[in-house]
Amino acid sequence: MKIRTLIVDDEYPAREEIRYQLSKYEEIDVVGEAASVSEALVLIKALEYDLVFLDINFPVRNGIDLGKEILEMDCEPILVYVTAYQEYALQAFKVNALDYLLKPIDTKEFEKTIRRAIKMHKDRTCSIEKTNDTDKQKEEFKTTAASAKKEEIFKISAEKNGKILIIDPDEIVYAYVDDNYVYVKRYSDTIITKYALASLEEKLRKLHFFRVNRSYLVNLDKVKQIKPFFKGSCYLVMDDQEKSEISVSRRQTKNIKNIFDF
Repeated sequence: MKIRTLIVDDEYPAREEIRYQLSKYEEIDVVGEAASVSEALVLIKALEYDLVFLDINFPVRNGIDLGKEILEMDCEPILVYVTAYQEYALQAFKVNALDYLLKPIDTKEFEKTIRRAIKMHKDRTCSIEKTNDTDKQKEEFKTTAASAKKEEIFKISAEKNGKILIIDPDEIVYAYVDDNYVYVKRYSDTIITKYALASLEEKLRKLHFFRVNRSYLVNLDKVKQIKPFFKGSCYLVMDDQEKSEISVSRRQTKNIKNIFDF
């Protein structure tokens, strides 16, 4: 993409000279001219210019005033002053001007300035592209995270021998609370978790886990047998190494009967 350039000078021959010098560089595209600071501001606010060549001396407001306003803009263009006045150089650089060229234009000095402007524009473009790529990556990450949350990837953490294990719910036969700690029973071992039983129930509620009493949460896919018990209640025989038997509260027995249709 070419460098969109604006020329600001109240003298037409001066604008023509700068336009002629810029015509030698295929990277430059002069898309605007202005004869005053106010006219230049209108053009700059209407189009995001990449590069502005401007004089110092204008009838009302000078080129330094314009530079100060440009400095406050979000996407400030590169500034190059071209003037017959030496005394404003320090002020020009205070508004981040790339260069300060004296009239009449020295072709070699002008070429050096253009090359610097082209490099600066290229560096800015690369920086913006990197920022956009980063923003895109962040957005993709957010989308992926949101999708993962929507699909609800269910894993839980547990501790064994000082190590943190990541447990797939399919490994869990049941979970229970004992002395204010919550344990997970797998086929052949028992490990401790950081969860409260209620929060574990909430996390696993869509995966066939069922709270059979105040202290036990069972994986219904691991139930091997149901044993009737006193006054309509029952026991669940679980598919672990010990064939654990877990009592179902009378309140939950009806739900278990409905679940297993017996």
